[in-house]
Amino acid sequence: MIKRNIRIGTRESQLAVWQAMQVKSLLSQYGFPAELVYIKSEGDIDLKTPLYEMGVQGIFTRSLDAALLSNKIDLAVHSMKDVPTQLPQGILQSAVLPRGPVHDLLVFKNGNDFLNDNSYVADIATSSLRRKAQWLNKYPHHQIHNLRGNVNTRLRKLTEENWDAAIFAQAGLERIELRPEKSEVIEWMLPAPAQGAIMVVCRNDDSLTFDACQHFNDESAALCTKIERDFLRALLGGCSTPISALAVIKDDKIHFKGNILSLDGSKKKSVEKTIPIQDATGLGKAAAEELLTNGGKEIMEEIRHAVS
Repeated sequence: MIKRNIRIGTRESQLAVWQAMQVKSLLSQYGFPAELVYIKSEGDIDLKTPLYEMGVQGIFTRSLDAALLSNKIDLAVHSMKDVPTQLPQGILQSAVLPRGPVHDLLVFKNGNDFLNDNSYVADIATSSLRRKAQWLNKYPHHQIHNLRGNVNTRLRKLTEENWDAAIFAQAGLERIELRPEKSEVIEWMLPAPAQGAIMVVCRNDDSLTFDACQHFNDESAALCTKIERDFLRALLGGCSTPISALAVIKDDKIHFKGNILSLDGSKKKSVEKTIPIQDATGLGKAAAEELLTNGGKEIMEEIRHAVS
C-alpha cells in the first residue's frame, strides 16, 4: 500500500488541535505520515451570537468539510456532538476514537453552597439550550447567561463576569488539563448525543485514508454514538434543540437513556431502554418514536413554533 502524507484538517482552538494530534499520533502508530492543516470555522469567528441564533447545524464543521471536499485536506477531526446527523454528500465517517468522559461539568466561581439554597437566585452561564433547559428543570429560579468562545475564553469570562458558575463538557476541560479544582461532574444531567466522542471523516472516494483510519476505529464508541445520533435524527433535532441521549454497553447489553425538554425547562419527557447488544440495530429510532408517542411530540411542536 502506498502511504502518502495525510493532511489532517483542524480548527485552531486548543481542544481542536489536541483532538487532531490524537489522530496524527494514531496514524503514526500504524505507519501513516500525517500533518495538521489549520482551518477557521464560523463558530470560532463569531463569539457573541448565541449558538441557536447562528443556524447551528454544522457551524463548527462546515469549514472543515468544505476544505475536505475541495481536496485541501484528506480528513477532518470533529467533536462528534457538533456534527450534523446527516453528513454532507461526498463525506464518510472513517473512525470514532475511544470515547472520553461523557458528562457535563459545573465550574464554580467561588463555591457550590448556592446549590443547596432554594432562596438564592444563582447566575449560571452556558450557550447550550440543552444544558439551559435541564438546569432550569431542576433549578427553575436560577438565571441563565449566554457564554460563547473556546474553552479558554469561557473560563476567563467566568472569572470576569458576576456569575456563580458555568457549565462545560467534562471531556473538553480534562483533555487539555484545564479542569479547575472548583468543579464537579453533573451526574444528573444527561449529555448531548455523542458528547465526549471524536469523529474522523474523509471523502468517500478516498479509500486509502478510510482504510488508514479503520485501524483505530473504536467499534463500541461507534455503536453507542450511532444509537444516540439516530435518536436525535429521528426527533429532527440538532444543537438548537434540548435533546439528550446516552447509550452505554454493559454486560453485553445496551443501556439507553434519552430525553427532550421545552426551551424553558418546564416540560420534560424521557425514555429508557435496555436490550441485548445483538439487537441494537434501530434502537435509537425506536426510542425516539416511543418518546414522541408518550408526550415528546407536543414538546417538539412547541419548540419548532418558538424557533420558527
